[in-house]
Amino acid sequence: MKKWLIPLVIVGVIVFAGYRWAVGFNNTAVDLNEKISESWGNVQNAYQRRSDLIGNLVNTVQGAADFEKETLTSVIEARAKATSINIDPTKVTPAQLAQFNQVQGGLTGALKSLLVTVERYPDLKANENFLKLQDELASTENQILTARTRFNEAVRPYNTHIKRFPNSLLAGVFNFESKPYFEAEMGAEKATDVKFNFGKKE
Repeated sequence: MKKWLIPLVIVGVIVFAGYRWAVGFNNTAVDLNEKISESWGNVQNAYQRRSDLIGNLVNTVQGAADFEKETLTSVIEARAKATSINIDPTKVTPAQLAQFNQVQGGLTGALKSLLVTVERYPDLKANENFLKLQDELASTENQILTARTRFNEAVRPYNTHIKRFPNSLLAGVFNFESKPYFEAEMGAEKATDVKFNFGKKE
């Protein structure tokens, strides 16, 4: 082999190795990013189910005589805000996720106020449709917590992959940015309390 070929072979090997590394990095990042999108879809589905149940709950409560309109209005407005935010999981930012968390937390608070108010309406507490809705809401709150946890579990390997050296050198080139995690809100470790006291009042 001629001496001038040796440097070319070395350069060729280096270029090929770099190419394989770049392709491997990119493909793995794409796969992990897709898992994040899938997990986010499950988060959205869980929140959408809660929103639908709350809509049915509001319709049921509206039928009660003299029910506090201010309480109902707060729930309706909070629900509208919660459903107005659309997030692209491939481009989600910490600020977007914080805003999403905030409006969903506002809806949770409004829902709790509504359910506390219902205590003053014996007919509502005995309404079969209302009882079914409150059971479904409790189940959905648990589904939301599970979906959020799995979203975080999907984010972790992606963030680790793009932040590790030398992958971090390619992350910017291929426009892969780290994703934010869901952070627990105050009291988020407990599902929304939608159980009622059916005992007789003294």
